Amino acid sequence: MSGQMNGICIIAAGRNIDGKGDLAEILLLEDELRDRGLGAVELVVDPLAAGWETPIADGHYRSGCGPLEALRDACGIIASGKSPLVVISGDDPLKTGYSREQRHEMMAIYGKECSLPVGYTAVARAFMARHNLRESFFRRLAEMLFENYLRTARRAGSENLPGGRWYEPVTDLFRGVDCANPVVDFAGRVVLCGEDLAVSCAIPPERWVRILGIGLGSLPLDGPASVADVAAYAHLEAAFREACRQSDVDFAGRFLKGQALLEAYTCYPVVPLAFLLHSGIAPSLEAVPELLERFEITVTGGMNLGRAAWNNPALNALIAMVRRLTEGPIALGGIHGNGGLGYRQGVALLARAAHSR
Repeated sequence: MSGQMNGICIIAAGRNIDGKGDLAEILLLEDELRDRGLGAVELVVDPLAAGWETPIADGHYRSGCGPLEALRDACGIIASGKSPLVVISGDDPLKTGYSREQRHEMMAIYGKECSLPVGYTAVARAFMARHNLRESFFRRLAEMLFENYLRTARRAGSENLPGGRWYEPVTDLFRGVDCANPVVDFAGRVVLCGEDLAVSCAIPPERWVRILGIGLGSLPLDGPASVADVAAYAHLEAAFREACRQSDVDFAGRFLKGQALLEAYTCYPVVPLAFLLHSGIAPSLEAVPELLERFEITVTGGMNLGRAAWNNPALNALIAMVRRLTEGPIALGGIHGNGGLGYRQGVALLARAAHSR
């Protein structure tokens, strides 16, 4: 798989969240490339309206890991010569396109008896049991995680700070701020091509972000039956190691030296905790509090503060990461994706093209 990544880069990325942000520039670029005879394959991150159990069309992706699966396939399409350009798009008017009742009904993907917060509470308790983690310490970690996201969001000038009711309990383990609940209208697009094409199109190299490696891991089952296997997170560890192998990068080491940016998936506290532990960024769960004091583990402020609808948080993170890598001093970034109750895991490592390793 690593050979498919060589010389493949993102040349444009944009988003619109609740009417803020402009996709005009990226659409203009797509039109200009099309006028040159360079048609693009479009890979689509499905909206909530597509359903959960319905058949998935070719070139479509579903779950919070879907955008990273699309990124992997985009690299394969370009490397194989099937198309010189690929666009990954996600468009879900979660706020204005559904009634509240419709959203709740369609988000009940495991039935009425197991809502997503209830399912993730079970995953968290299985994770706690595996690591002999006291409930009081887990709650402290959850509070520190949200404070970490909040610090990032405030630094970025976010207006999406939660009101008091979001700090109230939702389950016996989670508060509202601990649960994924971004009800927003989101549209995002990412354009990929080979480096040679980027040169021929006179796109400045400082605007490229190269795909270094993508690791994916999955379990055969999702939902309540998979809780014990999800909580082991062996497939997350395997995905992370594969991304690092392809990239020839010690991402954990670079992150801990302040040389890399990270977007951990923050739907429920157990997920970023598992990522920090199984990536080796945190040598133990006891080390997490100090780590969260020293480092920001998202570039967006996380799902509730960074805002992206349903299957799109990793696409939102990809777009935000491209901007940070091209505009800021740090050249390396990592993005984590998590699907369903965690049965799908993905990790993508990216770098500003001038500093690909």
